Amino acid sequence: MKGKTHAGIGAITFFCICDKLPGKFSYIGLIIVMIASLVPDIDHPKSLINKYILPFKNKKTKTVVYLCLALVVLWFDYLYVGEPALKALGISLIFIAVSSHRNGLSHSLGGLIVFTLISGYLGNVYNIPFIVYYFMIGYGMHLLCDMFTKMGIPLFYPFIRRKYKFPLTYKVSSKSGNLFEDFLMIMGIVYTIYRLPGIL
Repeated sequence: MKGKTHAGIGAITFFCICDKLPGKFSYIGLIIVMIASLVPDIDHPKSLINKYILPFKNKKTKTVVYLCLALVVLWFDYLYVGEPALKALGISLIFIAVSSHRNGLSHSLGGLIVFTLISGYLGNVYNIPFIVYYFMIGYGMHLLCDMFTKMGIPLFYPFIRRKYKFPLTYKVSSKSGNLFEDFLMIMGIVYTIYRLPGIL
C-alpha cells in the first residue's frame, strides 16, 4: 500500500474512533496517527520517510545510515542518559538497518510493541498525553492494511518468519490495486467530511 494511502487510512480511522479515546479529538493526535501510519515502511529505502532521510535511495545506503544512527543513539545513551527507551530505539534502528522491506521487525507485532514503547517514553518526556493510543492506531492500521496485499507481513517476526495475509488480497502498484486504493481514499474523504462537523 502506498504511503499516502496508509496516512489517509490512519487519519480516517482516527476520525472514526476519536470520540472513544481518552483525549477525544486533537490535532496533535491526528498528526501522530499519520506519522505512525508511515513508520512501518521505514525499512524500505524509497519510503515516504526515507525520502527525506537517505541521500541515496538504495538498500546499502539505508543499512549504513540506520546503523550509524543506531550507534549514535546507543553511544549517547551509554554516556549521558541510560534510558531503556533509547536502548530500544537503538536496537530497533539496527533491526531496520538489516531488514528488507516487509521481512523484518517493522512489519510485525514486535515492531508495534517496540515503537509504541518508544513513543510512550517520548510522550512522557515532552508531556504529550495519550500518545500511545495515537501511535498504536496509526501503526496498527498500517499492519492491518498490509495484510490485504499479496505480499502479506511477518506478523510474529522474529519467532515465526511466515507471512500472514487475508484471504482477499490485491497487488500493490497494479492498475486494480491503484484503483482500489483510490476508491478507499475517496470513500474516506467523503466519510471525513460527514464526520467533521460533529468532531470539531
